[in-house]
Amino acid sequence: MASMTRTVLMYIIGPIIFAVIVFGALRIFNPAHSYPRTIVSDVVQGVLVGAGLSFITVLLILPNFYVTKVNGWTTMLGCGEPGSGILLRAACNVTFMGPINVAQEAMYWTTGNDGAGHTLSGAHDYRLHFAAGQLPPNNAFWSLTMGDAGNRPVPNPINRYSVSDRSGLVPNPDGSVDIYIQNTAPIGHESNWLPAPSGNFILWLRVYLPGQTVLNGEYKVPPIVQVS
Repeated sequence: MASMTRTVLMYIIGPIIFAVIVFGALRIFNPAHSYPRTIVSDVVQGVLVGAGLSFITVLLILPNFYVTKVNGWTTMLGCGEPGSGILLRAACNVTFMGPINVAQEAMYWTTGNDGAGHTLSGAHDYRLHFAAGQLPPNNAFWSLTMGDAGNRPVPNPINRYSVSDRSGLVPNPDGSVDIYIQNTAPIGHESNWLPAPSGNFILWLRVYLPGQTVLNGEYKVPPIVQVS
């Protein structure tokens, strides 16, 4: 963790140092040029430009040090752990804005892409297939929640905004479970339908009091598969 912290700090401080050096180098290698700014203003400008680059680094690069991505789903471990470092807390805030729990209380996965990496859109139909005995292991319950591109609830004709182990999902003959994620109702599978908006959307999978295979990272959420 110490090595990772040093690496991330390099990404934050590095752009500031680089920008200051660049502005200073312009004077060193072209001393005959008449500069309208003072050396101090160049240094200040370098710090400001570097700080802007650092801000981008924190938003775009920092979370990648901590996230786990499997089958298109993103999750993070340690967000709610007491004593977690400031960089981990920052990464958690960027990736999982909202309530944060210790893993033993709840685990979260989110995605805006299918398993092939394409953006989820109501223009297509999708299926989330859980093999027999592979529903999210838990000691409380799990839920799959739909949100539009802004993570807002999606109005729909059946007022269903999530499905869970308490939704009366109908299993297939082999014991597996399919969740149909699409804009229009799947004929014959309405009980397992999670309505999607017409535009882009994101999904959240939440598991409360997760089982040991979730906590130790063995459980893998299956991919969202585009079927049409």
